Amino acid sequence: MNYLLKNIFSIFISALFAAFVGLASVQAQEIPTDTTEEEAVIDLDELLEKVRQGIQNQTEEFRIREAEFLASRNNQRQLLNQARQTRTNEERRSDRLEAQYNTNEQRITTLTTQLRQKLGNLSEVFGVLQTVAGDTRSNFQDSFISVEFPGREASLSSLIEKAATGTDLPTIEEISGLWLAIMDEMNESRKITSFSAEILRPDGTPETIQLTRIGDFNIVSDGRYFTYDENGKITELAKQPPGRFTSTIDDLIEAGSGEIIYFGMDPSRGQLLSIYVDTPSLMDRIHQGRLIGYITLFMGAVGVLLGAERILYFLRVGAKVRKQAKEETPNPDNPLGRVLLVYHENQDVDVETLELKLDEAILKETPALERLLTPIKLISAVAPLLGLLGTVTGMIVTFQAITLFGTGDPKLMAGGISQALVTTVLGLVVAIPTLLLYSVVAGMSKSIVHVLEEQSAGRIAEHAEKEG
Repeated sequence: MNYLLKNIFSIFISALFAAFVGLASVQAQEIPTDTTEEEAVIDLDELLEKVRQGIQNQTEEFRIREAEFLASRNNQRQLLNQARQTRTNEERRSDRLEAQYNTNEQRITTLTTQLRQKLGNLSEVFGVLQTVAGDTRSNFQDSFISVEFPGREASLSSLIEKAATGTDLPTIEEISGLWLAIMDEMNESRKITSFSAEILRPDGTPETIQLTRIGDFNIVSDGRYFTYDENGKITELAKQPPGRFTSTIDDLIEAGSGEIIYFGMDPSRGQLLSIYVDTPSLMDRIHQGRLIGYITLFMGAVGVLLGAERILYFLRVGAKVRKQAKEETPNPDNPLGRVLLVYHENQDVDVETLELKLDEAILKETPALERLLTPIKLISAVAPLLGLLGTVTGMIVTFQAITLFGTGDPKLMAGGISQALVTTVLGLVVAIPTLLLYSVVAGMSKSIVHVLEEQSAGRIAEHAEKEG
């Protein structure tokens, strides 16, 4: 290392000397002609002194760096020795632990064999105990009784862990506790009790209310059913069953001891209730028809209104016509009265002219009696066609879903199939009543026209007899 530093130092001195010579020559060339020789010598002495001072400073700096390097090298050697010593110690410790591990493995094997021999038939007993305790814990987790008495499965978890490992045997008290827990579950399943608990509304808002538990089957309160989800939360059903079920809740809460009442209970712990709640309502079915279904229902409503208006009109006009048929004096507020008024105004004419006058009067009354019949008939004919259009549209949507997602998930195709079937049903629902309404109003219209023609023919016959 010292030899290397000496070489570096020699090279540095040579380079510095060459630079000094070059600098001196440059300065010598740059000395003006009027500069004296004594001044040039003074400048060179100062420059040489500066060079010597710089060399001395650099030498001192190199000496300091060399000392630091040597100190760092010694420190690194010391750290390396310590690391090697630590590695040697850890290797010895690893050998000891490995030997201890092998010894412990052999001891565990021996003790396990001895434990299995001493347990004997108790292993089967613990297996049955573990199975029963596991099933009971699962029932407790899904039981509505746990809503009123939370934390019942904690002792069962400890019992299952002991029965599974076999190293810490369960005590007689813990085994008896399992039997008592099963008996308590059976006893509480027959009771109807009330208690306060926190529930979640359909919008996620928590609220503490008074609940009524019907055994292990249902939880109700204030005319509503509640369910117990997998997170241990009591949640109000977003969609309640019909009123014929919810109306029995208040009767149950207000009933006295020993009183027999009717109550809509779900014996499957809410499964049947959830299926019933998921069943689409009438409005849900209508919404599945989408735009075509809405148009069909609108046309049906228009047809029903037109038919109702015509029925009321024919009932009023028919009553007036029947009243007019019993009177001789014509009344112009009804079709028959206006026809008879034409007859009385033309009694002095001949039979042919009178017949033409009366036919003209009947023809004037016919449009009012047949008004709005054609739109009703048109609606009854167009409604099935709209249903067919909805069917085709729904099938197109279904095939598009099959093209995009395949047939793996039937729910993706349910929307198009529902639209196809619902629109067909809506078309028939609209067509059948409107067709019946058309038949009724057309019959009423024809009956009034028939009365007009009958009365007109009678008057013509009387006039002909008089002339004869």
